Amino acid sequence: MSIYAISDLHLSFSSDKPMDIFGACWDNYWEKICDDWRSKVCDNDTVLIAGDISWAMTLENALIDIAEIAKLPGKKVFIKGNHDYWWNSLSKIRKALPENFYVIQNDALKVDGAIIAGSRLWNMSSQGAEDVKILKREKNRMELSLKKAIELRQDEEKIIVMCHFPPFDVTLADNEFTAMFERYGISSVVYGHLHGKDCRAVGYLNKNGISYYLTSCDKVDNKLVCITE
Repeated sequence: MSIYAISDLHLSFSSDKPMDIFGACWDNYWEKICDDWRSKVCDNDTVLIAGDISWAMTLENALIDIAEIAKLPGKKVFIKGNHDYWWNSLSKIRKALPENFYVIQNDALKVDGAIIAGSRLWNMSSQGAEDVKILKREKNRMELSLKKAIELRQDEEKIIVMCHFPPFDVTLADNEFTAMFERYGISSVVYGHLHGKDCRAVGYLNKNGISYYLTSCDKVDNKLVCITE
């Protein structure tokens, strides 16, 4: 059983919001993702999708996009991205999701010999009063999730964190989030949000013994990233 990750699918089967307006790397991107997904993932595997799943504005419309993901093999685990405007009541989302779909929000999930935890986070470079407030809230949410992960942990299972925003700024400097991950003994961190050929982004980083993976689909050539095998 393996765990893979990808993010920033920005699906729009329920709306007219094509991603190819952002460049050739988005041409037929969903077909490319599906081809790679089917070549790698078995029904017993898990795919982490770290936010910005659908452009939909309502849960009803998001389910049209989610139905396309449901055609692909494996279990799927979501966290919220900054463009997931359809994400409202957690209980309604969990009730509406197809079989083998899971959502992380202020909690954690045991799957395939690992514990999945996480939170959306926010732009680490933002310094406005509202941004500082959001980051403080996200820190609390992340800690709630990690505490739940520790409760679920048995036999030294790996803890994998999902966050939509990168947990550091462009300097990749240590901060309160990376310190928290080290304190809780996190194995890997999966994140997305960063897009475009001009964005300064590192695809993989080993920082103080923790593996950090950028999984934005346009930055990983529309291919799933293997986190554990």
